[in-house]
Amino acid sequence: MISIRLDTDDAGLRRFVQALKIFTLAESLGGVESLINHPWSMTHAAIPQAIRLEKGVTPDLLRISVGIEHAADLQADLAQALATLTASE
Repeated sequence: MISIRLDTDDAGLRRFVQALKIFTLAESLGGVESLINHPWSMTHAAIPQAIRLEKGVTPDLLRISVGIEHAADLQADLAQALATLTASE
């Protein structure tokens, strides 16, 4: 499990997640496949905003569950999705 924060807005987060080809957006991160989760709008959405922020669950936070795919493929997928952020600026 890896947590990252992206220095971008909501549109950038959506663009990043939509650009992923191997990682799948999912609420549950317990599978053998590589998954990604946006706690702010998914798993923690029902928690009041002040408590989410106090606990470190911020709008720019993503949680990544690395699965059994080849590491080089996963790295390439993340890199190409990150490139969508810099290409649009």
